[in-house]
Amino acid sequence: MNFNKEYPWFAADPRNVRLGLVSDAFGSKSFGNDIDVYLRHLIDELKELWNGVDTFDSFAGEIFKMHGVERDSRNQRKLNWHVCHHCVQFSYILLLKVKEVLDMQNTVALTFGKAFNIGALGTSRSLKVLLRISHKVTNRHIHMEKGQKSDSRGALIVLEGLDRSGKTSQSAKLASFLAEKGFSVESWRFPDRKTCVGEMISLYLLNKSQLDDQTIHLLFSANRWEKRSLMETKLRSGVTLVVDRYSYSGVAFSAAKGLDIQWCKAPEMGLLAPDLVLYLDIPPEKAAERGDYGVERYEQLDFQRKVAHHYKILCDETWKIVDGCLPMEAVEKQLREFTLECVSKCQRGEPLSQLWL
Repeated sequence: MNFNKEYPWFAADPRNVRLGLVSDAFGSKSFGNDIDVYLRHLIDELKELWNGVDTFDSFAGEIFKMHGVERDSRNQRKLNWHVCHHCVQFSYILLLKVKEVLDMQNTVALTFGKAFNIGALGTSRSLKVLLRISHKVTNRHIHMEKGQKSDSRGALIVLEGLDRSGKTSQSAKLASFLAEKGFSVESWRFPDRKTCVGEMISLYLLNKSQLDDQTIHLLFSANRWEKRSLMETKLRSGVTLVVDRYSYSGVAFSAAKGLDIQWCKAPEMGLLAPDLVLYLDIPPEKAAERGDYGVERYEQLDFQRKVAHHYKILCDETWKIVDGCLPMEAVEKQLREFTLECVSKCQRGEPLSQLWL
């Protein structure tokens, strides 16, 4: 059988893999009827791989369905003996040596979750799998979702900026982009006006109620705390959250009213810390030129200047500053690049941390 002709859909994508199974000097007679105990799980895994496994291509920055097939098997007592001579004969393959794999790892712009243990190469295994890759493959760096560590998770991406800086539009576009790439993603926004606390905040922002500055600040903080547990559950289940405004907005806006910045930060301590803060930098004067400016309470030019000042105080070296005055396509491109890098890091098991602790 010519495998490539029989399964042209498999051969069409060079990222699909062909596996060779090596047994450590035993055959089916060694275990008698109990051989199924040792091979059943392997067979199930091979079936799943044949049907396709969600896999992250770090170079293309996307998740695709990778298929694999167990092409030939060997027994160490009969070195170079293959189950299917025809498959091997009609499909040119390239066996990768350990050194070649290590050299290719060094060219990948990723930090691997665990350091490579060279001593483990000499460890005997009853079953091993050899990765056979077509000589036409240009991208040999593949991260399989099934092989992720148990602490792999979604990323907490926060967009911050002045009113009318473009955060809401860019948050929606970024979430759509990640979904198209195959990531599990949700778009969130603070304040969440659908909760009981959020309804009180909404009335205040629309100038339909009056509250003193300390009270409204604590309500904003409570609005984030009432979503904290759900946020952590989502992240640990692998969902990436793209959040329009977070604690930094609450502190910057309240401090702009004259409240002590440390007092403003205190009720936010212990919330989940973002994995990435994307700040859309735009002059307050430019933001004021955009549509519907002035509808809500805080959309006043002098006040927004004070907010911008306090954002600069909160900003640290981990923030990614994006020029919000650039063309929309250029802004989107930068946001996507920063986000993909962050999501990849979280998938490799970057631990969650708490804000300002």
